[in-house]
Amino acid sequence: MKSKIQRSDGPYALVLVPTRELALQSFNTVQKLLKPFTWIVPGVLMGGERKKSEKARLRKGINILISTPGRLVDHIKSTKNIHFSRIRWLILDEADRILDLGFEKDITVILNAVNAECQQRQNVLLSATLTEGVTRLADISLLDPVRISVLDQHHGQSDPERGTLPQVSPLPPDEELDSFAIPGSLDQHVTLVPSKLKLVSLAAFILQKCKFEKDQKMIIFFLSCELVEFYYHLFLQTLPACSGAPASRQPPSASTRFKFLRLHGNMEQEERTAVFEEFSHSKTGILLCTDVAARGLDLPQVTWIVQYNAPSSPAEYIHRIGRTARIGCRGSSLLILAPSEAEYVNSLASHKINVSEIHVEDILSVLTRDGLKGSRRGTQKSRAAGPQEIRRRATVLQTVFEDYVHSSERRVSWAKKALQSFIRAYATYPRELKHIFHVRSLHLGHVAKSFGLRDAPQNLGVSAVKRRKGNLNRPDLHKKTRGKHRLAEILRSEYSSGIEASVAKVKKQNKHAAPGSQPCRAIRTGRPASAVGKQKQRSPCNGKTQRD
Repeated sequence: MKSKIQRSDGPYALVLVPTRELALQSFNTVQKLLKPFTWIVPGVLMGGERKKSEKARLRKGINILISTPGRLVDHIKSTKNIHFSRIRWLILDEADRILDLGFEKDITVILNAVNAECQQRQNVLLSATLTEGVTRLADISLLDPVRISVLDQHHGQSDPERGTLPQVSPLPPDEELDSFAIPGSLDQHVTLVPSKLKLVSLAAFILQKCKFEKDQKMIIFFLSCELVEFYYHLFLQTLPACSGAPASRQPPSASTRFKFLRLHGNMEQEERTAVFEEFSHSKTGILLCTDVAARGLDLPQVTWIVQYNAPSSPAEYIHRIGRTARIGCRGSSLLILAPSEAEYVNSLASHKINVSEIHVEDILSVLTRDGLKGSRRGTQKSRAAGPQEIRRRATVLQTVFEDYVHSSERRVSWAKKALQSFIRAYATYPRELKHIFHVRSLHLGHVAKSFGLRDAPQNLGVSAVKRRKGNLNRPDLHKKTRGKHRLAEILRSEYSSGIEASVAKVKKQNKHAAPGSQPCRAIRTGRPASAVGKQKQRSPCNGKTQRD
């Protein structure tokens, strides 16, 4: 711009992102880009931070404003000093996810506030997956939109002669919205594991990569916050000892290779930020997380993505594996499925997502190598070990987990709660995947083994399964609301608005109860919608659900 902008002008660009971590990452990136331009001031608004400090920054002036939708709506309603009269650019990053989380009402409030002060601007919707949600959002935010596809040619390196010019086309109809961007340098794998061997197989895979291979950085995705907490503490207390070193007195090399971290929506904001920064700057480590880390985060040098629980859609699968093989680097992913879930591979294949199989025996064979607790000498070459020795070692490791869980009633109760959380989350898979992921297809005794329990809890069916089966006899009773409300609760718990400060305090008090590929799609238009009226809220999330 010819005349330098002033800080007091307020925001010229508004960037909306679905999660706190992505807001923080975007802010840090903008800060680096603005080092030569000291008169342009960036700012970030997100849940978990002090609203008083944010109000002060807004009063002084922010030229590039990055925010989560819920926190921005909060400021629109309560902060007099926020204005949008000079907005030139409005960017919605991970646009499809913003709608998935039920932010449609918040987006409508924001668009109405912006439109009331500024009509001439450019709107941009970004995502690596073009889904139905994008067109829904385009209906309320864009006028005559076009799609711009940025293709990843030669694994991130442009051809000097052909180049990587964006392809511009009209927005496709809903039935053609299966456009996914997968890095060419990403190796995708799947393994079929019986439920009773699932815990041992994950532990063996971690041991194989982090003990016997160098510079491994791994992200493991789970369905819920409770699962992340359970497996984080279980592995933290048992795996270092299984590798041949006591958990309390690990040598420096062992402690480095088995650096476990966790990230989910029920953590305090200070802890979430600290974990995000630590894992970003670390060369090795194992991050256990929910889908709160699946979108947009640029975590350098991640070598493996492990999906312990299958994602709810092919789009979420793409975003999870997109945390590795970034900007031309190589990476690998592993999807762990039960035999009853094998058809999910065909569902991925229908979206042109092809995976190669790794046999569970190849993963478990690492347990026979020298250097692991209980292994027999002379079996350093794991492939030479027979099936009987592999089964023996798997049984030994399963016993280690079960002994730890059953060492106290408190830990048993903790494992039961994690199992219940898994079953509740398992019941929220969308209708089109119910024939693959259905609660009735689970063998509860075998599933209990994956939580270190020796038998399926007797009272589990009363609280989680029988209640659901009882409703099957009355299909009209809560048929539509129960699954949607539970899905909304799980999703919204992973993301933040910053409105429910009192809820965060209650969670902090209850915390002591527990023991222990870059975006490739863009849609833009040179003109915004002239007005945004009251939109019919089609989101599964209600106002009563909590986001933190």
